[in-house]
Amino acid sequence: MTVSKLMALAPVLLLSLTIIVLVLHASLKRDHKSAWYISALGLMITLWGTHYASEYAQQVTVLIKVDQWGLLFTGLIVVSTLTTLAISRDVFLAEGNRKEEYYLLIVLSTLGAIVLCQSSHIVSLLLGMELMGIAVYAMIAFPEEDALPLEASIKYLILSACASAMLLFGFALLYAATGDLSYAGIGSKVSSAYESNPMLVVAGTAMVLSGIGFKLSLVPFHMWTPDVYEGAPTPVTNFLATVSKGAMFVALTRLFLDGKFYQFPSLIVALTLISVASMLVGNLLALRQENVKRLLAYSSIAHFGYLLMVIVGFSSLKETGEILNLGRDALTFYLSAYILSTLAAIAVVANVAGEKTAHIEAFTGLFWKQPLQAAALMVAMLSFAGIPLTAGFMGKFYLITLGLDAGLWLLLSGLIIGSAIGIYYYLRLIFAMSSPLGDPSVVPSKHSLSWRDALAFVLLLSVLYMGSWPQPFIDFAGV
Repeated sequence: MTVSKLMALAPVLLLSLTIIVLVLHASLKRDHKSAWYISALGLMITLWGTHYASEYAQQVTVLIKVDQWGLLFTGLIVVSTLTTLAISRDVFLAEGNRKEEYYLLIVLSTLGAIVLCQSSHIVSLLLGMELMGIAVYAMIAFPEEDALPLEASIKYLILSACASAMLLFGFALLYAATGDLSYAGIGSKVSSAYESNPMLVVAGTAMVLSGIGFKLSLVPFHMWTPDVYEGAPTPVTNFLATVSKGAMFVALTRLFLDGKFYQFPSLIVALTLISVASMLVGNLLALRQENVKRLLAYSSIAHFGYLLMVIVGFSSLKETGEILNLGRDALTFYLSAYILSTLAAIAVVANVAGEKTAHIEAFTGLFWKQPLQAAALMVAMLSFAGIPLTAGFMGKFYLITLGLDAGLWLLLSGLIIGSAIGIYYYLRLIFAMSSPLGDPSVVPSKHSLSWRDALAFVLLLSVLYMGSWPQPFIDFAGV
């Protein structure tokens, strides 16, 4: 392997080195604070390595393709993990708890997510997905003395194992049809394979779609999401909602485009129905939620329904790259906006509710008690709703533009109706935060600024910056 290829793999190599250091540290001295600092330092160095690797972007092996698009989401994944580490301090650094393994698991899972973002082969996709998934199973079960995280972990483990098995079997059928496991190889042979053995290709594609649909909690594979979001520790919920789902969607996009699955009308019809169902079901069920983590779970179902609209839009590219470029731009901006908005929302939930029941009532009068935290959560909710001057607005603008150019009228209708429904429950939480305190004679105690407020402020500014002045991000991301 040449030096330039090693440089292109800088994020993977640096994160692998961090894992080795964490293992050695745990074997020599079990100290969770040191493990936290090692993890944070390793992730920050990896973030620098991501920027450095952009100068050496190339097809490293048949398994890994390092390009600017993949590196952008690699950077977002590392930032999301750093945010997860920050909000983990009060949960896993409690006196008397020895949770060094948690930091090893979170870095391992991040490595799997990075491999997913840069995969160009079925083997690397499965390797990244299982490396990320196995670590997440254990992370959800922290702290092990509580019944709810353990229940959520077992539920996620069983259902995810079934989805992984279905995904593996689907890839086996595609291999039997095409004789290739690389995305590009499948793409060059799938059309002729469909002509000779259509049932094999259809069955394999359907099983792959079902397995990935579970990982992204798309309807009708979404049943696990609210229970796992609620049962998992809040930092792990943050990791699931941003790193796990974000990396999986990037991998799906690569597989769909390079594998040229957009040329099958039956698949496009199925994806259209799944997208519309996710938009409507996610938003409608969110209306009934009193727990903020469950509300965010159903909200994420709807948002990935919106993102699936981009995948459907690729079917209109035909032989030109016009829709392809617009679709990639829409996906890049919307997924980035979703990740940043989710980071802001769950960071506030972790800071305000902690590991207690994140009931909406716990956020009553938050503007008067912790105004900075309330402002960050309000901006995140407005971004989810697609209100102007937020990142979510620009993301939905891109989606609507794509839908109009590609003629996706059914999906556009679902997007508009779903967004209208979503405004209600987002504003409901904002109204709860702005409502007066119960006893007017009680004067809110002065809240001294802390690192939690600094984190909330940075995330708040990021969401507003992307929405009010998107051009720097557009230039940086190549959108």
